[in-house]
Amino acid sequence: MMRIDAHQHFWQLAARAGAWPPPSLAAIHRDFAPHDLAPLLAEHGIAGTVLVQSLPSSADTDYLLALAEKTSFIRAVVGWTDLLAMEAPAAIARLASNRKLKGLRPMLQDLDDAQWIADPALAPALRAMAAHGLRLDALVLPRHLPALLQCALAYPSLAIVIDHAAKPPIADAVFGHWREHMAQLAALPNVHCKLSGLVTEARPGWNVDELRPYVAHVLDVFGARRVIWGSDWPVVDLAGGYAAWLAASEALLTHLGQQDRNDIFGLNACRFYGLE
Repeated sequence: MMRIDAHQHFWQLAARAGAWPPPSLAAIHRDFAPHDLAPLLAEHGIAGTVLVQSLPSSADTDYLLALAEKTSFIRAVVGWTDLLAMEAPAAIARLASNRKLKGLRPMLQDLDDAQWIADPALAPALRAMAAHGLRLDALVLPRHLPALLQCALAYPSLAIVIDHAAKPPIADAVFGHWREHMAQLAALPNVHCKLSGLVTEARPGWNVDELRPYVAHVLDVFGARRVIWGSDWPVVDLAGGYAAWLAASEALLTHLGQQDRNDIFGLNACRFYGLE
């Protein structure tokens, strides 16, 4: 089984100009580079990763692409560009010419406007993404899901993946409207979901049973062929670390057949991102 970690980050604090993470998050308030992750990948038998942006800046995307060029385990980069800019289609075409740039991620969770992704002014950029075969990573909270549904309906040829299962309110042990909105999105064949980032939404000292209802719903509505595993490293270090989340994931998926587990832990990422 080839395992892919479909969601991880690298950053340099000096380049972040005070952006998240703050010093209060001591476990991740430092630089993270490929040499920090490589031992974890080797330990857990993970063959490659998808490196995802964590700053809304073109400079950060260039930095990630430069890392990918010299790091064999980085199979794909999800970058950022200003999708509302006049020159967005040209910028997207330029980024798409890099063989490792496979997707773009507007940081929707940080935007006050929950309707932003449904703005008709995004049409030139989203059409350009679809035309160049780029994927949209949707970094959303539950309040963004209705607008994401509008976007997914409007651009059926745009492949979309919901990061971190839209960060459901696991710590409160409630669902709110998350369950029905995720089901509506899952009904669309162009929408996928990442099984990542859940432990940082749970209460400190979380256990597998607290995660289970949320994971069960994702599996129920998306099916094993549209769920993609990721670590969200190093953010996962705030809530137990890489090994703990991987072990929890294995426990949560142990009832599935081997083929379904192979899909979720690697093959779906290869298909979705078009990994070589």
